[in-house]
Amino acid sequence: MKEKIYLLPGLMCDKRLWERLIPFVENQYELIHVDIPLTSNFDEIINSIDTLFEDEKVNLLGFSLGAYIASYYAIKYPHRVKKLFLVAGTPSAMTQEEIIKRNNMLELMDTLGFNAISHKKVVSLLEEINQNDKKLIQLIQDMYVDLGETVYKAQIQTVNNRISLEQQLLNLKELPIRFFYSTEDRLLNYDSLMKFQGKHTHITTVSREGTSHMIPLEFPELLKDEIKKWMEHVKD
Repeated sequence: MKEKIYLLPGLMCDKRLWERLIPFVENQYELIHVDIPLTSNFDEIINSIDTLFEDEKVNLLGFSLGAYIASYYAIKYPHRVKKLFLVAGTPSAMTQEEIIKRNNMLELMDTLGFNAISHKKVVSLLEEINQNDKKLIQLIQDMYVDLGETVYKAQIQTVNNRISLEQQLLNLKELPIRFFYSTEDRLLNYDSLMKFQGKHTHITTVSREGTSHMIPLEFPELLKDEIKKWMEHVKD
């Protein structure tokens, strides 16, 4: 029987986030996508997610916003998590400046309406070598449009409700935790990441050179390698 890995997506992402990763790992692991519940309350989110886990202890992988939710779940339910993998995300709080920026976006949306994510915005999330991948760009735009305004507003408010979880995660010394990120991802909180680097026996931080935020779609084979190391408790 293949070991299960539960997958939590990022902001305005659905199961299509994993479609390029699945062919690389499906023969070895059972991947189970978990949608982010439609609420901005993190306790409600993780309580809802908890009901979906059939196993006593789970391997939990979160991407971006999903990485924060996975961290929150691990802190609240440490007895339910076997291993934790955080991709292109940190358990950090939002700054007041970021909260104000997002609230202004929501107010503008109430006035002008919900629009599809622009080609320029999508390209800014991608590595230069992938910026002409029309299928990839269309996939990201399609996820955004299909999830729509209600999900967008709920998830932006969820992001605004983030609090710092760094120290609590550091305290989970029996939990194997792996971070995987790009060195120049403009959406990543590197100050938060620095807190996890050093002599923490339960934590591994792995970076790749580049700007990619959408690692599961852009570099699925590389992510597959890191998943294998994580599942086999390999320290870099």
